[in-house]
Amino acid sequence: MGARARVGIGWVRVSHGCLDLEDVLEMWWFQQGLSFLPSALVIWTAAAFLLSYITAVLLHHVDPLVPYISDSGTMPPERCLFGIMLNISSFLSMATFYVRYKQVSALNPEEPEILRLNKAGFAMGLVSSFGLCIIANFQKTLYIYMHVIGACLTFGIGAIYILVQTILSYKMQPGIHGKDIFWIRLTVLLWTASSIVSLTVYSLYGTDSVQKQHWNPQIQGYAGHIASTVSEWSLAFSFLAFFLTYIRDFQKISLRTEALLDGPSLYHRHQQLLADEQGMPVT
Repeated sequence: MGARARVGIGWVRVSHGCLDLEDVLEMWWFQQGLSFLPSALVIWTAAAFLLSYITAVLLHHVDPLVPYISDSGTMPPERCLFGIMLNISSFLSMATFYVRYKQVSALNPEEPEILRLNKAGFAMGLVSSFGLCIIANFQKTLYIYMHVIGACLTFGIGAIYILVQTILSYKMQPGIHGKDIFWIRLTVLLWTASSIVSLTVYSLYGTDSVQKQHWNPQIQGYAGHIASTVSEWSLAFSFLAFFLTYIRDFQKISLRTEALLDGPSLYHRHQQLLADEQGMPVT
């Protein structure tokens, strides 16, 4: 049996049991439930980082040795690629946060503490997605303060989102899922936290580190700069690793939409609809 939760104009169906063996054999892993959503988010976002980096290196816009991720999105044409791909990533992340929110709500309808944490996590996820959109559209060489705000929203609030989801995973074990997923998410949380601390500390060593596109290994602060950029890449991929943990969970949930019409025509006014229902003329 499955549990259903109303989703706007549709339904989310959460499966508690196992899929039929024949169905599993006929489907690829990413075709089961909504597992394609976090999969697409991870693959697309990683591609946004790597394609922008490769383009920037080939055009000699950045140094090949571990630039900041945003350095690969400051000069055209990679700036255009970086922006549009991260905007799509922002949309995919919001959809992922929403499905996860509905899934937890459907599995824990009578757990007020879990429901409160779930709502808080969903709100933080949306803020984090909005921050990613800011990063995509405000390049650091042109709008440094807006870019930093976007980074703080994406990674700072996003890290709190990972914390909330890890707590939820702890509270839902072992009835909803096993202990293994909790330990995996806890490990990713520690990875994220250590990357944030490392990024914050080492970014203070480089002089004008935010503005420079090219670095001389002989200048002061170069070692701190490299440690800072490595920390940023580590932080970004820790987020992607966390979303990978959603794939198995999303295999147990599906979305079905239905259209609800208020009348037989798009031109009926509200009074006309009432009159049609009651069999009374409209004056």
